[in-house]
Amino acid sequence: MKDQISETRAKIAQLGKLLFERHLTDTAGGNISARAGDRICITPRYSGSKYQWQLRPEQVIVSDLNGNYLDGEGEISREAKVHYRLYREFPDGKAVIHGHARNALVFAIARRPIEPVLENTLKFGTIRVARYAPAHSSDLAEFVAEQIRGQEERIRTQAACVLASWHGLFVLGKDLNAAFDAIERVDVNARCILLSQLLPESGLIQAEKIRAELEEAVQHDS
Repeated sequence: MKDQISETRAKIAQLGKLLFERHLTDTAGGNISARAGDRICITPRYSGSKYQWQLRPEQVIVSDLNGNYLDGEGEISREAKVHYRLYREFPDGKAVIHGHARNALVFAIARRPIEPVLENTLKFGTIRVARYAPAHSSDLAEFVAEQIRGQEERIRTQAACVLASWHGLFVLGKDLNAAFDAIERVDVNARCILLSQLLPESGLIQAEKIRAELEEAVQHDS
């Protein structure tokens, strides 16, 4: 158990740096957590604003499933309510990443779902938008969980993703690698939708139309 916790804390610190470098979160916030046996390892408060995501493994908090502090430096992230809620309701979920992904944020502020327009994002389906609730609130945890429901198979396969209105992107994955992979794929997918609008003489390209054409092509070749 001790080795598993140490490895998980080190992995979380590593992925925090990558999230920041790849513009999948920012100094304003975001958080990463993962199960390690019956423990939860989660990034501390102010990971972005104070530490610019240059965390040491020892800074990553260790808690129980109810959010009781056991080890680490600093305080548990105020948005941890979402993480603990998802772990309790969806036992197949082993990692949660919440990021302020640069391109996905455009859809979050517009409160518009992200349609899969790349073959490698079809498995995530349409990225749903959760009802608005203030950051750090229990309502936010409930509203994110509400949109995860029905996506349990996606969690077992890789991950389920939800946009939080005016806030960011939450990913619940089968492990840390799967969750990290998912958040980047979804953000690249969002970028493709946004930049497709700049193509010359194309008119407004509809994401729903692209998705329908993609699904038809995939089905034809399968």
